[in-house]
Formats: sequence, C-alpha cells, structure tokens
Amino acid sequence: MSSPRLLVALRRHDELSSVLAERLPTIPWGYAADLLPSGAEAVEAMLLGSVERELGDADLRGLSHLRLVQRVYTGMDGIPFSRFPTGVRFAGNVGAYAPFVSEHAVALALAAARELPRANSMVQSGTLRPPPTQRLLWGKTVVILGYGEIGRAISDRLSGFGVRVLGLNRTGKMVPGCAGIFPASRLREAVAEGDFVFDTRPLTRRTEGTIDRSVLESMKPEAVFVNVGRAGTVNEHALYAHLVSHPSFRAALDVWWDEDFAAGRIAHRFPFPSLGNFVGTPHCAGFGPGVEEYVLRRAVANLERYFSGREPRHVIDPTEYAP
Repeated sequence: MSSPRLLVALRRHDELSSVLAERLPTIPWGYAADLLPSGAEAVEAMLLGSVERELGDADLRGLSHLRLVQRVYTGMDGIPFSRFPTGVRFAGNVGAYAPFVSEHAVALALAAARELPRANSMVQSGTLRPPPTQRLLWGKTVVILGYGEIGRAISDRLSGFGVRVLGLNRTGKMVPGCAGIFPASRLREAVAEGDFVFDTRPLTRRTEGTIDRSVLESMKPEAVFVNVGRAGTVNEHALYAHLVSHPSFRAALDVWWDEDFAAGRIAHRFPFPSLGNFVGTPHCAGFGPGVEEYVLRRAVANLERYFSGREPRHVIDPTEYAP
C-alpha cells in the first residue's frame, strides 16, 4: 500500500470512503486513528473534523510534508494552530452548511416572533385567548451581521416575506440581496435599523464579544435577535441582562458559550430558558437528512483542487483567531 497523502481526522463511515473513492481515486489516504503518532510522514493534506475527538493532544509538528488542513466544518475557531507545522494552510468549508443553517435561522426568528413556545403551552392547557403577542416579518427590516454564504441564504429564504434586508460585512462593499450594507466598524448603526437582527459571523479576534451592552442598547426595544453564528460574538451576561430589563426584546439562539460535545451537554451561567422572551435550540441547525454527505462533498471538492495543483478556496489567516 502506498504511503497516505491524505490524513482523515473524522469518524469512520461508509459515505466517507465512497466520496473519497469517487473524487480522489488516485490519492492514498488513511484515518488519523490508524496513522498517528507514526505512519503519517508522507501526508500532504488533512481532512479535519473535531480536533478533540480525532486528534486528542497529538503534536502534529512532525508532519513535515503537510501543506493543507481542510476543515469539514465552517468555523475555524478553536483549532490549535501552533500544534501544526509552520506554513501549513487552513481552509474552512465555507457555505457548506448555509442551506440548512439559514432554514433553521428563519425557523428561530418565526418561533420567537410568533411566540410559538407560549402558543404551544396555551394549547396544552386548553387556553384559546388572549392570543400570544405576535410580531410579523412582513414589512419589516432585517439586518444580517456577517453577510456571507449563510447570510445570503437567509436573505434568499426571507424573500417571500416582504422584508427589507440590510447587511454588515468587513468592508461595507455592496453585495447582491441587500438593500444596503454596513462595514463592520458601523455595527451599532446597523443593528439600530433592524426589526430582526441575525448574527451569522465567525468567532475571530475582530468579532469576539462585539454584541455587548452598548450594541444591545442600540437595537430597537422590540427587536428579535437571532444567533446562528458563534456564541462568543455575544457578551453572555449583557444579553441576559438585556432580556430581563427589556421584556419586549426577544432572542433566539442555536449556539452556546459552554458546549461540551463529548458529554452532550450545554452549561448555563444564566437561566436563559426560563425567560419568556427567549427561544433556544441545542446547536442543531446543521443537522438533517443528507446534510453529512453534502457537507463532506464540499470539503473533498476543495481537497480535489489542492491535489490537482489548483489553489484551494477559503484559506484563512490563523492570526485572526485567538489561540
């Protein structure tokens, strides 16, 4: 058997083998569990899922031929870049989850706006009136923070609701699907426009904790805030305090500040689920039938570019991420 050129740091499953056989038929590969800590000297690229589960505390600096780490997931926060050889490039799977996360984001917005948890409780107790205090998307302004692939997909899915969409990105450069765009430096101005504010941003040094007390105070008193990006872009205490002091404000989250995937648990510093103006889901926006294969094919397509001598897409700058 040829020395592996691709190291797969994912759990074993049949779909993976079939996708690699179809897209990279001439590239020998092997699982990290079989090849680490020795046996991976010739590896040029890595397909990476969970660092903790698949790599543990392994020091990867001895992989002298490693050139590219392709993440299966979109987010690049939490990767221990210093444990990899100097000069290795890292690519995220940008846009791979956009169809699914955007659908979930709209569901969260509607659940919060329409007070679906309270409505369900009314049905359970046999209560017909008074109805829940409902908000409408129709005719409202939506602000999407981090207007990238997920933001664009949210905008597409909201197109039938009769909303006006504004976006925020790093530069303020105009993009399709927006009536207007703000640069990141004008975050408070951007959120002040929104009846609905969606946060889809990655967690980087630039975005960490930027939804703080001052930004929340800049939002409309009856705004609906939805976060399907990363919890760390939001100051946890500030959001909880704002929900308590502004009962007309609503928030819906799919991402959490303390997520223990190994134990399958969310830890709460503040009792968000007890609040009547809050809706939450357990970081599940990217799950559904067929999602895993779709996402995997997107990641492998970028590896195919690398192995064919083309420039891989979505290469990131590790210095933008906190260690």
